[in-house]
Amino acid sequence: MDQVIVENGGQQVELLPAINDDHGGVIVEMKEPMDSKVFCTLLRASISQWKQQGKKGVWIKLPIELVNLVETVVKEGFWYHHAEPQYLMLVYWIPKTANTIPANATHRVVIGAIIMNDKRELLVVQEKSGRFQGTGVWKIPTGGVDEGEDIFAAAIREVKEETGIDAEFVEILAFRQSHKTFFEKSDLLFLCILRPLSFNIQKQELEIEAAQWMPFEEYAAQPFAQKHDLFKYITEICLAKVDRNYIGFSPVPITSFFNNQLSCLYLNNCELNQ
Repeated sequence: MDQVIVENGGQQVELLPAINDDHGGVIVEMKEPMDSKVFCTLLRASISQWKQQGKKGVWIKLPIELVNLVETVVKEGFWYHHAEPQYLMLVYWIPKTANTIPANATHRVVIGAIIMNDKRELLVVQEKSGRFQGTGVWKIPTGGVDEGEDIFAAAIREVKEETGIDAEFVEILAFRQSHKTFFEKSDLLFLCILRPLSFNIQKQELEIEAAQWMPFEEYAAQPFAQKHDLFKYITEICLAKVDRNYIGFSPVPITSFFNNQLSCLYLNNCELNQ
């Protein structure tokens, strides 16, 4: 990694290369191996220079290959912000003011897929692992949304993976927020309804114990479904959608003002277009 040479009081000072972020801070992305003592010297000189420049937050991204530098960074006052499989991100706040560095991601996003055929049968599964393992409870397919994956795409994928059923996304019918559910993170569950495009079930062997098209009344009659609030609401929402024209939120593609990136806005398109 090429260091940066700056003039400071008539002397040349070597610094870590950094780029400015959008909030008055800097980002250092380490890529090449470096001796920890050399790195410590460069880091201290860099922080001194950034302080003079009025910089605020400092982000240091260390790839997993440079684990030898973690202790040095922490001893200089940095703390862990987040980690990914290939890197660790550490942060430091320079000014003597309140820290405004944004927190790490606070939520995990999960989908629940409601699929009913023309016979008023609900697509349900029994899981081989997790809280429902061995309980005999039949539940709708659920699963986590992958990084960079849209909610509608995750719902279609999870249904296909768990049951082999091809489906078309229709709407988000409701969502639930809960807290401290997964390593102290909050949880957003989006209940989605999909339209089946195939009907021959091929269950996933790794995670799914059984899968079937179950008469809706039989699903709703399960003792667990009658006692558990979420299950009860799933039942009520299903009936409202099928029998009373309950309208949810469908995805509409929109373009970002800042970078032209496409995303989805979920809204009640029927009411909007009236």
